[in-house]
Amino acid sequence: MQSSPTLVRRRKLIAKLDEQIQLASDPSYSPKKHKWITDSEGNQRKVEVPKRVNRWWAQSIDGKINLVVRYGSKPIEFSKGKNAIELNGEDDLITVLTQIKDATENGELDAILEKQAQFGRALQSK
Repeated sequence: MQSSPTLVRRRKLIAKLDEQIQLASDPSYSPKKHKWITDSEGNQRKVEVPKRVNRWWAQSIDGKINLVVRYGSKPIEFSKGKNAIELNGEDDLITVLTQIKDATENGELDAILEKQAQFGRALQSK
């Protein structure tokens, strides 16, 4: 069965949002990925290594949290010229990430994700 591109984009963003929610609730969270390594004798084996996950939020000078939701490597602009969500503190972080995840599941961000995907394709086609 083939999924529509819209559903694929939703699943991709939801998976990244889940990672950020886990990272916000547990700072020591480190997902694993599998990697093939070759030893000095030429033998290959698959090992599990920690995956690098960057936080999508940063604390500003005034103590507020700036959350930048990313699709791929590009920040999502929820309104023209504004790509960050300002939060009062880290206690709001999980709530807002969950709300964004719910909005993604309900299809409210489909137009924004389509626009982001078009940007990536335009660069590749040149």
